[in-house]
Amino acid sequence: MVGSSHEAMHRIFQKDPALLTRALQSVLRIPFPEPRDFAAMNVDLTEIEPIERRVDTLLRAETDDGAYLLVVESQGKPDERKRGSWPYYLSYLYEKYRCEPVLIVTTQSSATARWASQPIHLGVRGCPSLTVRPFVLGPDNVPVIADEREAAQDVPLAVLSAMTHGKGPQTAPILESLAAALRTIDPDSAAVFVQFVDSCLADSRAQQMWRDLMTAIQYFWRHPLAEQVREEGREEGREEGRALERAESVLRTLQWRGIDVPDLVRKRVLASTDMDELGCWLDRSYRVADAGELFVEGA
Repeated sequence: MVGSSHEAMHRIFQKDPALLTRALQSVLRIPFPEPRDFAAMNVDLTEIEPIERRVDTLLRAETDDGAYLLVVESQGKPDERKRGSWPYYLSYLYEKYRCEPVLIVTTQSSATARWASQPIHLGVRGCPSLTVRPFVLGPDNVPVIADEREAAQDVPLAVLSAMTHGKGPQTAPILESLAAALRTIDPDSAAVFVQFVDSCLADSRAQQMWRDLMTAIQYFWRHPLAEQVREEGREEGREEGRALERAESVLRTLQWRGIDVPDLVRKRVLASTDMDELGCWLDRSYRVADAGELFVEGA
């Protein structure tokens, strides 16, 4: 299955790009023009080795007003590094493709949604040279769809609703309505949507409820597309394993050199999944005199 809620929260828009523009128009009330066509684009924004930068999902939408690049970032928690990477993504994409970039952040957390919706100002305080305003889809604005007929009218939006609101008192009617609505669409799409929802249900009771509902339609779980999604999830797990191995190498090197590693440093190193960042820390671990210098540029 999909390896994490992070993956599902942006890949749903790869599965149904039109859902993204519907969300912009109806949920966020943004006057986005109606697209004629969509095209998936390479998410790799690497420009110079060895720095690697990737967006989560990147779509090109062709409209009567011109082409737009829709940048979707799935965010589990606040991350101040995004103050630098998000403006970079937008300016790089505009320079490369000469299309208007639009940043959409998806999250299951109200606190993260409030953080992500804050404009990013770069430059003189009160008179910035650059301002980035992310559009955020989260628990406070994604509609709660707990009615079977409403879910059947827009199944992808009902899937997004279940992924976003998959806990709390409304979980049961949301999941029951979606389970019924999935029977009205083609099995290929349903198979993928089932996996997306399953990966986003952090509450064990909600996840078990969802799997019980799916018992009656088990062909979704055995469908070839579902197996493809599961394999992609396993690959993500392998990437996480490689990141953990590199993080442990950083810590082992410091310990081998007799350098004390405080708990805060250990936790930060082990929490990182950025292979380039971990590579820099590994290089520095052979030179620094203090573990805290791992995080100092040029140390």
